[in-house]
Amino acid sequence: MMDTTADYEEAGRWYTAEDIPTFKIAEDGTVDWPTFSGFRRYNAECFQCHGPDGAGGSYAPALMNSVKTLDYYEFVNTVVNGKQEVNASQNLVMPALGDNPNVMCYLDDIYTYLRARGADELGRGRPAKKAQKSDEFAELEDACMGG
Repeated sequence: MMDTTADYEEAGRWYTAEDIPTFKIAEDGTVDWPTFSGFRRYNAECFQCHGPDGAGGSYAPALMNSVKTLDYYEFVNTVVNGKQEVNASQNLVMPALGDNPNVMCYLDDIYTYLRARGADELGRGRPAKKAQKSDEFAELEDACMGG
């Protein structure tokens, strides 16, 4: 499993030493804002196919398990460009979401949420405690969404 250790923070987001977005959960259970945002965005855009809490469903795989072995760049590529695996035993079709700002502006958030779930650091359902959204994060979000 890839390292999820938060090494440094920039603009309200945590990164590993390898510059990969990651989560940070305080000892009291407070989830960093981007991971909380990822929970919200996952439930708005992804759960219909991939099931509640990243746990999978009959239509698509459990992303909380997929991100244990799928690296960040493969995850981004799959979301942006989609994926199709059709053969005698399966028919998997992931649409390309690269033009969807509701996904793309929050892609790192969704990734960190799924990584926290996959690392068993975050339980099912809405996180009970969340950090406040930083001003820097809000500005980046507004810029991405065209605000």
